[in-house]
Parts: sequence; structure tokens; C-alpha cells
Amino acid sequence: MNVQLRNRLLDLYQEFHDYDATQPDRLKRWRNVESESALFLAILVRSKQAKQVLEIGTSNGFSTLWLADAVTATQGFLTSLEIDPSRTAIAQNYLRQFGLDERVNCLTIDAAHFLAQNHPPYDLIFLDAERSAYLAYWPALKQLICQQAGSSLVVDNVISHRAEVSDFLATIEADADVIATTIAVGAGLLIVTKS
Repeated sequence: MNVQLRNRLLDLYQEFHDYDATQPDRLKRWRNVESESALFLAILVRSKQAKQVLEIGTSNGFSTLWLADAVTATQGFLTSLEIDPSRTAIAQNYLRQFGLDERVNCLTIDAAHFLAQNHPPYDLIFLDAERSAYLAYWPALKQLICQQAGSSLVVDNVISHRAEVSDFLATIEADADVIATTIAVGAGLLIVTKS
């Protein structure tokens, strides 16, 4: 990632963060991943040389921009899921503005419906959606990351909103087929892979 792009993205994050501070209703906020978490994801995509990346929870496309730049570097492809069509359109607009739309498919779809379909394996899956749905997503997510060695799931907000994802975390911890760890980056990232 070049310095100019990184600085533009950091400025954009501040703009989104300032907007969220004016919104009392959390559902009207962008609720973007923190910049340091976005950078971590971009590094992870590059270090894994990930070719197929799935993002669940596009919002306005802030994390999508970082992932799109990373898959451009790896000659990979990103699929990003968002249930709100207006947010999908906003994300697509930002991707075009930044010249990062070529290797991204933004879909307006319920993640549970998408995950219920058969998919080829993903090298990396980033989950940053409504936390109340995580536990229901787990069987499909587990199947996806266990399809191939080295596939990983990264989940946001596991420190900042631990109480909201405690059942999800306990289910993963009790699952002998996977190993997981939490890292204190941004709001807390859980990384899960096949054991």
C-alpha cells in the first residue's frame, strides 16, 4: 500500500468516525473497523498471499477498501456482503473513487442466505456484521475455513463487545476442529483456523 493511499484512507476513517459521533442510533452509524484493524487485515491478506477473500459486513466500504487494495497486490479477489442496498451502493462508489473496484464484487444479500450456498474455499474471511448473528453463521463459517489448510476467519469486536459474542466465542473454544486466538488490535480481533 502506498503512503498516499494509506493517508487518504486514514482521513476517510476520521470523517466516518466524526459522523458516527453525531448519531445516537447505532444502526445509523457506519461502525467501521478501526484503522489499525484494517491495516492488520491488509497485512494478513498480503502475507498469506490470499487469492479469495470474503468480507461479511461491508457497511460503507472502509474495510473493503483496505481489503481491495490487498487483493490487488496478491492478484486475488474480494467478495463483500452487505444486507443494506444503500450501503452497498456507497461502498461501490468509494471503490470506484479509489480505483479499487476491479477485483471486488459487492453483493447485497443476507449473509446467512449467502453462507447456506455452496462456495469454493476462501483463504481469508472477515466477519464484522451484526454480532447477534455470529453463532448462527458458525457452522457454515467452520465448513468454509476447514475446506483447505491455511484458511482463516477473522472476527472483529471480540474485546469491545465480548458480552455480545460470548456464546460464539465459547462455541469456537469448545470446537476441537479449530484453533483460535484473540489479539488486542482495534476492538479486538479473533483469528480462527483449522487445527
